[in-house]
Amino acid sequence: MSLFVMCELMVGVERSDRALAERRRVDDLIATVPVTLPGAGLASVYARVLAGLQRRGDLIATMDLLIASTALVDGAPLVTRNAAHFERVPDLQILTY
Repeated sequence: MSLFVMCELMVGVERSDRALAERRRVDDLIATVPVTLPGAGLASVYARVLAGLQRRGDLIATMDLLIASTALVDGAPLVTRNAAHFERVPDLQILTY
């Protein structure tokens, strides 16, 4: 799981009406999955993808772009319930559930 995904999960915790229960669920998940920290290689992938999307006039949210770029750097599929946020990113393997 990328650090950026972890950030998004924590936002969900903070926005939840049941924050304590949600925090436990997220903490349990995080304890079972390694967290990927961004490295220097992320910047060039992020820039390439963003520039390509800008040329097409097809932007996505910054956090989604960071999550997608991290998956590309790691050569990992991106697992999401909302594939529409990520379908515009070239070469990104998307898995839904």
